Amino acid sequence: MELAGVSVWPRLEPFLLGALQVAPTTKLSMHYLRRMASYVRTRDGCYPRLGWLMWRHIACSKLQLPEDLAWLYFETFDLLVAYTPEDRLEWAEALSQCSTPKELERQRSKLSVDTLQFLLFLHMQHLNRVSLRTSLIGDEWPSLRSRSPSSADREAKITSQNKNWDDQAHLTFVQSHLSELLELLLEPGQLSGSGQVLRDSQVPLEALHGLSLLLEGSVSRGRSVDPLHRLLSRPPLQAQAGYSKLSRSFGLQQLQQWLHQALTLNPFGISACLRSGKKLAWALQVEGAMKRAKIARNTHMAPPGSKVVLMSQVFKQTLAKDSEKLVGSNLKLHRCTEAFIYLLSPLRSVCLDKCRNSTVVLGPVECSVHMQGCENVRLVCVTGRLVVGGSSHCTIHVLTPTRPLLLPGNTGLTLGPFHTHYPSLEDHMASVGLAVVPNAWDQPLLLGAEGSSLDKGCYRLLPPAEFSPLVVPFKMEGDTCEVPGGLPPPYQEALEARERRVQDWQRTVKEAHLNKEQQHQFKALVEQKFHEWLIATGQSQELDGLILPPTATAPDTPAAGTRANGDHAGQRTRPNGSRPNGSLRHGAGESPITSS
Repeated sequence: MELAGVSVWPRLEPFLLGALQVAPTTKLSMHYLRRMASYVRTRDGCYPRLGWLMWRHIACSKLQLPEDLAWLYFETFDLLVAYTPEDRLEWAEALSQCSTPKELERQRSKLSVDTLQFLLFLHMQHLNRVSLRTSLIGDEWPSLRSRSPSSADREAKITSQNKNWDDQAHLTFVQSHLSELLELLLEPGQLSGSGQVLRDSQVPLEALHGLSLLLEGSVSRGRSVDPLHRLLSRPPLQAQAGYSKLSRSFGLQQLQQWLHQALTLNPFGISACLRSGKKLAWALQVEGAMKRAKIARNTHMAPPGSKVVLMSQVFKQTLAKDSEKLVGSNLKLHRCTEAFIYLLSPLRSVCLDKCRNSTVVLGPVECSVHMQGCENVRLVCVTGRLVVGGSSHCTIHVLTPTRPLLLPGNTGLTLGPFHTHYPSLEDHMASVGLAVVPNAWDQPLLLGAEGSSLDKGCYRLLPPAEFSPLVVPFKMEGDTCEVPGGLPPPYQEALEARERRVQDWQRTVKEAHLNKEQQHQFKALVEQKFHEWLIATGQSQELDGLILPPTATAPDTPAAGTRANGDHAGQRTRPNGSRPNGSLRHGAGESPITSS
């Protein structure tokens, strides 16, 4: 069959943002999904839209899922829906006014999802299911010398092998499960009494809207991208795919054959971005750093929903960006070590993968921030959802309307309230539809493989006595001058108590009436102790990273205090928040926010 240059590929975002990074419960097997597909077609209030109350009935009463897990799937799918920022803010306001569980349930009952797309979304959760052989031993068969891995080892391995960023895995999944995906679109009469698909089964034209959740394509080599149902509205392609005007449906066998031949790797996926995306190597900003940060991005050519930025191996550097090139992109930070990274733009999603000993401060992230395989990372973010798996000794300060999702393999996590701001933060939050309430940062949901529960000992809430705010050390335009929504009362009280102690200390020094020589000795002693503290805590490296020598400026890097290619450059202040002389205004104290 001649396809005349047409290409169909798996959409990036459903797999990237919709597939939970853990093996799903067996209650989402094809056997149960077939029964659910038949059930929703024959019950009032289930088709073509499925409301929360009906899904809760199916999930909890029929599939025996915990209600928390049922809501997690429903809420995750809803995060993928293209609401306007105004709609999301309106929904957040409505939730914030719910003071009882009954009021919250009444508000949730107003939500509904596309039934067929939700069925395919549930099937897609099998993306991260791994075989017993792979989950236990990887690529090697067991030997007499190999030890049997513990349950925790297996769960951590499952988490570390998620395929959400692997576009080849997306294609393989669709190719391998295409017949099952199409089967979920069929009406009950298209199946035999034993549940087998009839040879002359037909896929209704309107059912392709469901499949458009996962597939899109082009007839012009990616220059014009359309969802699958719109692509197959073209008469020549309809004929090839077996469309009948009389029945307004596609022959199942011919449609499946056409899709198999048209399926290809996503031209805007990770592989294409690495192969042909724009790249940039960062200027070395710290003496002794032996590696260069690398970037690949497709934001100059990809359609909305496929914009990707990859940053790898930021090593012993301070990197800051406020760029139009980042807005609405899916960002991945990979193997960043001993770095301080500030990405102060509205983002679609962020993944931190195998980063170590670093600080990452993000602008508002519309959908999700996923941390996997990280160690000793401090993350500060506002996001639609936080997901953490396989990470150890990380501290996360987050503002999020959904419960943080903790997956297998975590140890020593600390969750704290969002504790920073920068001038344009509230404008950025409004642009992606994120509000200050509700805020569920301290109510994590622990999810193990196949729906199991996890040990709550993998995390703790940050004690107020250990709390201190973070100051973003850049001057920018905007009106935000405090932490959006303020701090939770215990943390605000701890901060005020610390400020009173500082005032008491200053009063004690003032009342000591030191002479000039004593003042000089006292100042030298304080500076010595402060310098020792900077070195002991690693803050010295962060402070040094904010001072870019003029000789280290890269050709691609705009001068301090200027704008280049839509990127914002700002003046730095001390990372610990002190401003004895205002901002550091001399040349050595100014370093650019790098452009790409």
